[in-house]
Amino acid sequence: MVVSRPEALTSAPAAPVAAPCSFAEVYDAHFAFVWRSARRLGAPALTVDDVVQETFVIVHRRLAEFEGRSSLRTWLFGIVLNVVRAHRRSLLAKHPHALRSEVAADLEAVRDAAPGPHEIATQAEAVRLVDRLLEALDEGKREVFVLAELEQMSAPEIAAAVGIPLNTVYSRLRLARQEFAAAAARHRARDERRIP
Repeated sequence: MVVSRPEALTSAPAAPVAAPCSFAEVYDAHFAFVWRSARRLGAPALTVDDVVQETFVIVHRRLAEFEGRSSLRTWLFGIVLNVVRAHRRSLLAKHPHALRSEVAADLEAVRDAAPGPHEIATQAEAVRLVDRLLEALDEGKREVFVLAELEQMSAPEIAAAVGIPLNTVYSRLRLARQEFAAAAARHRARDERRIP
């Protein structure tokens, strides 16, 4: 199992590593990106470390094959995406209710440190809310939404990473943004009704 590296998870996004580079450089520069991507793409909390480990095992085996036709992050995301999909399929086949009943992961490890307890609690709740809203999106929409909105990748990079046509990226992203915004509005409305 991959050892969690909290300092890597809270740091700013890594700058792209120019190819060719060593596996250690790729691992150090992109660990947080791979972890966040795995979790945001729906890897169950209990298997995120396994997904990250399997991703980096594949990267280690195939790094010499990386030709630089896309960015290293795009290439890594394609691997993470395939590993997450395989883990979710496997888990669904073995335990059909496991993905639906999973308690949302505590994603505080990926947030930046806040100065006070109130700010920490507020930010942790916001992260949990975003995680719940992402889980409500279907896989295809969630994939493009995470890459566009959270990882700030361009539509052509997303198309290359996910392996879908560019217009499909735009369509899924538009629908995902609408669904995400509607779910967030419903959540706000519920909160406003609870406040006396």
